[in-house]
Amino acid sequence: MLIPIDNDPRPYAWGAVGRIAALLDRPATGGPEAELWLGAHAGSPARLLDPAAAGGAADLRQWIAQDPESALGPHFAAGERLPFLLKVLAAGSPLSLQAHPNPEQAAEGFARENAAGLALDAADRNYRDPFHKPELIVAVSETFDALCGFRPVAEARSILDAIIALDDSAPLRAFAKHLEDGYSATVAWLLGGDAAPAVARLVHLAAQAEGLPDDAAAALATVRELAAAYPGDPGAAVSLLLNRVRLRRGEALYLPAGNLHAYLDGVGIELMAASDNVLRGGLTGKHIDVPELLHVLDCEPLPVPRLDPEHPAPGVRRFRPDVPDFALYQLDLDTASASIRLDGPAVAIATTGRGRIAGTDFAPGTAWYLTPEESPVAITGTGEVFLATVNEAPSQHHPTPEHQEDQR
Repeated sequence: MLIPIDNDPRPYAWGAVGRIAALLDRPATGGPEAELWLGAHAGSPARLLDPAAAGGAADLRQWIAQDPESALGPHFAAGERLPFLLKVLAAGSPLSLQAHPNPEQAAEGFARENAAGLALDAADRNYRDPFHKPELIVAVSETFDALCGFRPVAEARSILDAIIALDDSAPLRAFAKHLEDGYSATVAWLLGGDAAPAVARLVHLAAQAEGLPDDAAAALATVRELAAAYPGDPGAAVSLLLNRVRLRRGEALYLPAGNLHAYLDGVGIELMAASDNVLRGGLTGKHIDVPELLHVLDCEPLPVPRLDPEHPAPGVRRFRPDVPDFALYQLDLDTASASIRLDGPAVAIATTGRGRIAGTDFAPGTAWYLTPEESPVAITGTGEVFLATVNEAPSQHHPTPEHQEDQR
């Protein structure tokens, strides 16, 4: 079964004005358009545009609740939940620095906060469900900027040393001293309140420092950008410790559990496990639980976590992270048509062009929910379509998409 779906963009303050509307060829709201959710998450379940086909259900979450066998297929019905959430994301200003728990941490934290009597909507709650929340983002704007993961310690020290060479002040020397004790200790100090003089000094230097090496100048430019969006926030100083990356269109980042990250600017297709568990680390007015953040944080320096796609067929790019919750297909229909086999439920959205999916016409901004029996899904036409579905474990066999060369 294929059912058309839609939703309204979430108007978070960091959202870009009009960029989701422009991508999906729909009227702009006039305000920030941050995220368009296409899934069954309680925060903003997708509307079903043909309720009669789903037993009268108004949205995807309601349909799954009242008829999981039909909505999810027999393999996923027992769980009574769609394991992934697809979003169109448009950042006009930086999002909060954040990290997400692994499955064990999420289950334990959720049970602990339940036992403590915290309401699910409490402002100081960290775990709103028992699930992990790994994330994948694919740039659809020409560039997409982000902070993600800790840079090599020697690199952070070199940047801070270059800054101190211009301003040998006690607050910055204290920053360097804490860095000697490792990233966990440094993050705890920066977010704990005692580092306010160092944060202020860095922000002051970022507005006027010249003559720095390129890496230090770039790091201070990021501090300046973040401080302008979040005055006085220690997250601006935390950014010195992190990798900054610029994706080009079609490039992707995969952010597993524990990766401290923030999206800064750009439009992307985001796919994640269906969870709302966020441990914040700055650039926000929301609750920050420093001990719990440090509990889930992976402080090991790692390369920028780019995820290269597989190319199972002409015009088909498949992004497959190391979790079973989701995989993302990016289909270039100007190169070839495709027939995608589904191992579970799926969500698809067209971003450009026109054509047909499973015998139904599409245009930019058209989105659908597909049940497993719709497999294989034939997609023809021009332009670009993204399709999210479940992912098998890498050790298991994964069906190869069939394809047909474009006959136009």
